[in-house]
Amino acid sequence: MFRLMLSQAKKHPSLIPLFIFIGAGGSGAALYIMRLAMFNPDVCWDKKNNPEPWNKLAPTDQYK
Repeated sequence: MFRLMLSQAKKHPSLIPLFIFIGAGGSGAALYIMRLAMFNPDVCWDKKNNPEPWNKLAPTDQYK
């Protein structure tokens, strides 16, 4: 697949910006989804030690 893209880019140099922007968009989307999965308080990965981490929040904590 990568070899095909490379050969197309060599034949048609105007496709290079398209490949760059599509790659950057895909990478940005993947990083955004990883950020949401790791740092969002609604996501609970460890159900053994703390099955309901949202119950530890104080009434003054900001969450939505």
